[in-house]
Amino acid sequence: MVDEQAAAESANFEELLETEKKRSEDYLTRLTYMQADFENLKKRYEREAEQIKNYGTERLVLQLLDVVDELELAVKNGEISTSPESLIEGVEMTLKKLRKVLEQEGVTPIESPEGKLFDPARHNAIATEERDDFEACTVLEEIRKGYIMRGKVLRPTIVKVSVKSTKNNESQSNQTEEKNKNE
Repeated sequence: MVDEQAAAESANFEELLETEKKRSEDYLTRLTYMQADFENLKKRYEREAEQIKNYGTERLVLQLLDVVDELELAVKNGEISTSPESLIEGVEMTLKKLRKVLEQEGVTPIESPEGKLFDPARHNAIATEERDDFEACTVLEEIRKGYIMRGKVLRPTIVKVSVKSTKNNESQSNQTEEKNKNE
């Protein structure tokens, strides 16, 4: 009776073992297929990313080619024409079209900062000028226009800023020193 019971349990364990082996093989097969699917998906995304990298700017380039055509036409007409006004007019029209293309791409110029306080996030100061009629760090002149694309500064505006006169600062510090001596 004990042998029968042991044999029944042994048969039961073998059945369970076979069931678990089949389940394990099924999981391994599924995992292998999932891994292959993942590798294929990864390769597809890499190909798509490469295509986007190579051809993502195609629409913009096509628009810029129109601008190039207009510039070439303006140069050609400028060579033929005796009137500089027609050349200037052609170049202005082309510039207007180029600005429109940039605007469609979300690129806008940074507003002329002259007379406003220097903003290091939007401006790059390359020169200073001593001025008492302006507050320190006030933009005096825009040297090169800056641009923003969808809220991000692409290129800061290059500016000249005001600083307080050193003569004025020296006289103020001398007055302060004299005042401190007298006290």
